[in-house]
Amino acid sequence: MKTKITLLSAAILSTSLSLMPATATAALPMSVEGQQLPSLAPMLERTTPAVVSVAVSGTHVSKQRVPDMFRYFFGPNAPQEQVRERPFRGLGSGVIIDASEGYIVTNNHVIDNADEILIGLHDGREFTAKLVGRDEDSDIALLQIEADGLTAVKSADSDALRVGDFAVAIGNPFGLGQTVTSGIVSALGRSGLGIEMLENFIQTDAAINSGNSGGALVNLNGELIGINTAIVAPGGGNVGIGFAIPANMMHSLVDQILEHGEVRRGVLGISGQDLDSKLAKAFGLETQHGAFVNEVVPDSAADDGGLKAGDIITSVNGKKIKSFQELRAKIATLGAGAKVKLGLVRDGDEKTVKVTLGAQNQSKLASAGGVHPMLQGATLENAGKGVEITEVTPNSPAAQSGLLKGDVIVGINRSKVANLKALTDYLKDASGTVALKIVRDDVAMYLMLRG
Repeated sequence: MKTKITLLSAAILSTSLSLMPATATAALPMSVEGQQLPSLAPMLERTTPAVVSVAVSGTHVSKQRVPDMFRYFFGPNAPQEQVRERPFRGLGSGVIIDASEGYIVTNNHVIDNADEILIGLHDGREFTAKLVGRDEDSDIALLQIEADGLTAVKSADSDALRVGDFAVAIGNPFGLGQTVTSGIVSALGRSGLGIEMLENFIQTDAAINSGNSGGALVNLNGELIGINTAIVAPGGGNVGIGFAIPANMMHSLVDQILEHGEVRRGVLGISGQDLDSKLAKAFGLETQHGAFVNEVVPDSAADDGGLKAGDIITSVNGKKIKSFQELRAKIATLGAGAKVKLGLVRDGDEKTVKVTLGAQNQSKLASAGGVHPMLQGATLENAGKGVEITEVTPNSPAAQSGLLKGDVIVGINRSKVANLKALTDYLKDASGTVALKIVRDDVAMYLMLRG
């Protein structure tokens, strides 16, 4: 039986809640024998203004090929595809991380394909947000609003979390308005769930539901430890298994977006697998947690740092790792050029090596959604006098924009585009609809990208 894992944004199509009558209970005292009872209220009064609601609206565009047998009746100029547009609205949550700049973090899936993003503050004010950047693989998006009197949440070191630490989830479930639930950290370093490309989740039993996506997971000091993202929901509701992106991972991605306008993946240059009991026994190891190195790529960061096939990586910057997937997520989100200390076991001895992470091939950009929302699903590559579309995912925004494999982008509006950097730099500050000039089968044409 396959476990159902659900992302937490809520579509506003036909939401209905079954409400049960409450049983009357006696009011609890605020204090006993003069001693104040423990309460999370003081912490929440400071923290909840930093958590916002995120309302989005847009249009889903789908294309379906018209069968030849039907096109025959409408002549040779009949359209090859039927285009359907369906409006949508959705709700999610977000967290203010910088009050002076108005920066808000949420999940990428909350704002995906949105034409308009409306932020609702705790004090009732509403503002239209601008998308600064996003990373589809890790499901993080950075928004910005222009507003005074904002409150930002402080962040804790999420690498210092322990299973059993108390956790409080704050968000906007089912569009009810801001809601607070509490629990504990149930597990760390969760991966292999198939939710995102890069997974290193905090697991919690704090009750979170649809609409909590992008909301805050905080500790008892009111410090941010994670961004709520998904739940295991076999019956569609909360069962006490929720997942949050660690705060440290989020901040690393946001820093890259602010510095470069995109996330620049760190690359170690190894292939490997989880350390399991059989491998541990074969190598005479007591630990059964870590990443086993099958191969080291020549001239890579790993090769330059002295890693070897057969090494077992057990920590990153002094923090233990449990799996190869956790290692992969940490390395990728630390970013190109980051200096990293890796703890490892080699021939039974513990060692530490230092590496400087490499970068993904800058002549190729697989996550084109970070360049422009309507390019998501396309793979871009430098190609002489422009940027070639080397792959297009069916039914993706890029496909819906009319892009095809083999198209070469040579201009935007009246400006020439010679390479990926020029394309990224131009679209970073572009707003509204832009005209994308492409060459297809030696014929120049324009496609419109909605901002």
